[in-house]
Amino acid sequence: MIVKRGSTTFLKVIIFLAGIAVLALCIFVVPHIANFAAESYPDMAPMKYLVFTVMYGAAVPFYIALYQAFNLLRYIDRNTAFSELSVKALKNIKYCAIIISGVYVLGMPLFRFIAKKVDPPVGLLGLIIIFASLVIAVFAAILQRLLQEAINIKSENDLTV
Repeated sequence: MIVKRGSTTFLKVIIFLAGIAVLALCIFVVPHIANFAAESYPDMAPMKYLVFTVMYGAAVPFYIALYQAFNLLRYIDRNTAFSELSVKALKNIKYCAIIISGVYVLGMPLFRFIAKKVDPPVGLLGLIIIFASLVIAVFAAILQRLLQEAINIKSENDLTV
């Protein structure tokens, strides 16, 4: 019991730190990227707002997924991990990861545009985010299916006893 609480507490701290890190990126790095894009392409007026839309548009589902992961850890702490709430949390995490990938896929032409003006190409970073989000989506989908099957087996066993 202590090991489980310790490991979920550790994961909750990691989730909190990931949220702080992305918030810091959104506050300090994204405006610089947007300004760089606007200065690099002064003839394209909406360039700055497109960067904000893509970056902040991906941050929203990221925070929703973090909240769902935090809820999942709370369910584990309460010994209700094998419940429909956990399945729903995994489903939401899967959808958020798919949305993040979709936002970055739609933003890839913008990143390719910006990468032309940067010495080391940063277009690869967008591909890494797309790939990582898709891996998380597939992993969450597999866990969701396995958890749903375990819940179904558990309910069948409860009915036969």
